[in-house]
Amino acid sequence: MQLRPVVNVEEFIGKIVGRRVPPSGAGLQKTLNQAMTSQKRGICSRDVYRFKTDQKADAWMTRMMNRYRSESA
Repeated sequence: MQLRPVVNVEEFIGKIVGRRVPPSGAGLQKTLNQAMTSQKRGICSRDVYRFKTDQKADAWMTRMMNRYRSESA
């Protein structure tokens, strides 16, 4: 039995049915806005916090992220 290719690459394509449109920045921004508004709250409150070191700020952020994750679970 001889194997035949599924598509004839030498055949002329007479008609294009559809064209792919690359995503625009506006569509991505709309999706991001929908995701942000669907969240009940963010990672932390919107207040301004001041820390003496970056390590203290990172430790605080980790505690806040873990707190919200444990509440939803």
